[in-house]
Amino acid sequence: MSAPAQRLTAEDLAEAVEAVVGAETDLIANMANVSAMIFEAVPDLNWAGFYLWKGDQLVLGPFQGRLACTRIPLGRGVCGTAAAERKTQVVADVHDFPGHIACDAASASEIVVPLVHGGRLIGVLDLDSPRKARFGAAEQAMFETIAATLLKGSAL
Repeated sequence: MSAPAQRLTAEDLAEAVEAVVGAETDLIANMANVSAMIFEAVPDLNWAGFYLWKGDQLVLGPFQGRLACTRIPLGRGVCGTAAAERKTQVVADVHDFPGHIACDAASASEIVVPLVHGGRLIGVLDLDSPRKARFGAAEQAMFETIAATLLKGSAL
């Protein structure tokens, strides 16, 4: 798979992810490409990436953006809450979220989609924005579709 000839947009993203994931089955390779694609296509992001479930905590995986927290306990912060509840978390203002973990002080809003395959927690897709209320229902649907595509195409 070669790089697209033009800059990705949010409108192209789901189709582009499907093409990339369809050509590769390695989960880590797909996470690396998907995080890069999201970071390029979606405006107003300062972090886009993955945490993988290992043992009893989330461990940093492929991402684009500034330095990140390396390990997150289950139930802690937005990522840990999404993992514990296995439910997408859309947070308009992270400073109002109880127990928020501030990896990047510039982050103002966040969306975290749990990655669950066959009832087993694989990790989470995490996106941060420096803009409050950046993520809504349209973004939630798009990122949940991207997460499902990633899991469907990767060997687990």
